[in-house]
Amino acid sequence: MTDATTQIKDTVTSNDVVLFMKGTKSMPQCGFSSRVAGVLNYMGVEFTDVNVLADDGIRQGIKDYSDWPTIPQLYVKGEFVGGCDIITEMTLSGELDTLFEQNGVAYDKDAAEKIREANG
Repeated sequence: MTDATTQIKDTVTSNDVVLFMKGTKSMPQCGFSSRVAGVLNYMGVEFTDVNVLADDGIRQGIKDYSDWPTIPQLYVKGEFVGGCDIITEMTLSGELDTLFEQNGVAYDKDAAEKIREANG
């Protein structure tokens, strides 16, 4: 295993929710990363953000780790959930709520409903 792979595995297994993104949760540097971070922030989800722009090894390593070609990438309890389109669909369908509930991840149900109402 490479150092990047070890670091990625340690990060996703030691944190309940991890978002590998371009930029940070307080300053996203791409629209897709901004959308996913915005959903998580709005829903009050505590998550660890990993800025792939800060480390080329992590930037390529996360794509290899998940076998998924794009960033952002969301992990919940060590499992890869998806990228921007998948997270958007899961948020609107309520599947993200279910995933959080099944994994004991705290989130604001009212905020999740407001997202769905605004996009319904």
